[in-house]
Amino acid sequence: MLNGKKIIVVMPAYNAEKTLSQTVAGIPRDIVDEILLVDDASTDDTVLRSRALSLITIRHERNFGYGRNQKTCYREALRRGADIVVMLHPDYQYSPYLIVPMAGMIAYGEYDVVLGSRILGKGSVAGGMPVYKYIANRFLTLAQNLLLRQKLSEYHTGFRAFRREVLETLPLEENSDDFVFDNEMITQAFFFGYRVGEISCPTRYFEDASSINFSRSIKYGIGVLETSIKFRLHSLGLIRSKIFRENGGKLLPDYNSAAEVESRTESNMVNIIES
Repeated sequence: MLNGKKIIVVMPAYNAEKTLSQTVAGIPRDIVDEILLVDDASTDDTVLRSRALSLITIRHERNFGYGRNQKTCYREALRRGADIVVMLHPDYQYSPYLIVPMAGMIAYGEYDVVLGSRILGKGSVAGGMPVYKYIANRFLTLAQNLLLRQKLSEYHTGFRAFRREVLETLPLEENSDDFVFDNEMITQAFFFGYRVGEISCPTRYFEDASSINFSRSIKYGIGVLETSIKFRLHSLGLIRSKIFRENGGKLLPDYNSAAEVESRTESNMVNIIES
């Protein structure tokens, strides 16, 4: 805990067997109360490795997508009483050692959301980020800052920390089950008035680190721009987007498999079957 706040690290995983142990080894156990991994029907031994590391392990029976994976992560973290939830990719692309300052910025009341930015400072391309991804990142971030009237250095990081109230309040159930979920979530945080801070995070791209291909990157980029345009039009009262409605679907902790999770904690493993 930090300042009496329960901290849970969640890891949305897909084929993360090769990098999971290294990632978990860097998580500061002196402040992190629980580590939860949700496996989205990996084809490798991610689940076996997770159980061997004594992580709380949840497995989707089929692949539902990155966004749906995160929804399960946050639902279960809320159900387990988290005050602060840190989302960390299990591919060791982000430094787990930064969990301490990120959680601290929330635990002591400075921010509601904290992002680990690969763009603050220098070294993104030197750290292995493909040049086309760096250029796309900078272009999309500029466009979003203009449309959202914000000043973030990066909207596209997979390393984030949230205060419990944020996860309970945002209509996250309305968001995509695909990669654009990340971007919709940050945009919602701004729309609902939450304080969003950043911390510089070193960039690591390597062979076993997860990365979406060029075609999916294009799809993601289009989704990012659509989300920002929806934000501006909704703010102006010209449209009503469901992802910005106060009464939109929330990620309540009493989701479909809550009872099954509760009854099988002794095995540290549960399968989730969703429609």
